[in-house]
Amino acid sequence: MNEMKEQYKYYVGVKFLHGSRTYFFGCNIDDVSIDHKVVVETVRGKEIALVVTALIDINDYESPLPLAPVLRIATENDIKWHEQNKVDAKIAEKIFIEEAKKLNLDMYLIGAEYTLDKAKITFTYSADDRVDFRELLKVLAYRLRTRIDLRQVGPRDKAKMIGGLGMCGLELCCATFLNEFDGVSINRAKNQMLAINIPKLSGHCGKLICCLKYEDDTYTKEKALFPPVGETIKIEDKEFSVTSFNIVSQKINLAYEEENIILTLDEFNKIKYPPKEKKEKNKNKKYFGKHHEKK
Repeated sequence: MNEMKEQYKYYVGVKFLHGSRTYFFGCNIDDVSIDHKVVVETVRGKEIALVVTALIDINDYESPLPLAPVLRIATENDIKWHEQNKVDAKIAEKIFIEEAKKLNLDMYLIGAEYTLDKAKITFTYSADDRVDFRELLKVLAYRLRTRIDLRQVGPRDKAKMIGGLGMCGLELCCATFLNEFDGVSINRAKNQMLAINIPKLSGHCGKLICCLKYEDDTYTKEKALFPPVGETIKIEDKEFSVTSFNIVSQKINLAYEEENIILTLDEFNKIKYPPKEKKEKNKNKKYFGKHHEKK
């Protein structure tokens, strides 16, 4: 930590032009500001990124993770190279698909990206099983004359990179603001009393939709206010049982033999837990306290 504080004056948040997550880099350039495009050093090589935060004093950096450097504000030449690299990456994608097909490799290519200096190209793909791509690596290295990095991603990452519209009609959460994928289990759907229909509860990735977790805590909290299914309540000398309830409408369904009624949560509580009758005070009773003595 002390070494970083000696190495950099600031740190700054950036987003890469192909992603939505913010990463922090060390910086010694005083005139870097929001919306500047900068060249940064990453594990993959030199890349262009967009500045999304103001400069922050390095003394305020508390993470144990080391910071890679912001090398410079991107020049017109850097931008030009970056745009040309995107065109060349499309050509490289066609070569990838062609060679993978020749080798009968079951790989779905999502995209390709060159580093700024074109020292390496990263191919991102998905596959149902592990793929022996050693021969493919040799062919791609020969045809593209650069270092090759093959990166396999899961179905959620695939949906994040491709994007699309969710069942709500909005752009996919994973493609806009979700940076991490938490585990989403079927128990969340059960907790929210949803019909367990896997196709309807699945997103573009084929996994359970991430939005199941958004209201899960609220449902857990609200369900505690309702009587459990099976609880009984006496109404007009009839023993009704709770058959179901709706958290959104705040209504409870009750049944007695073939008779069914619906009560609001407030109505149910007033019957189940009637207010205690206040004891009438004896108006004729005289109270002689410490400060009131009978004369």
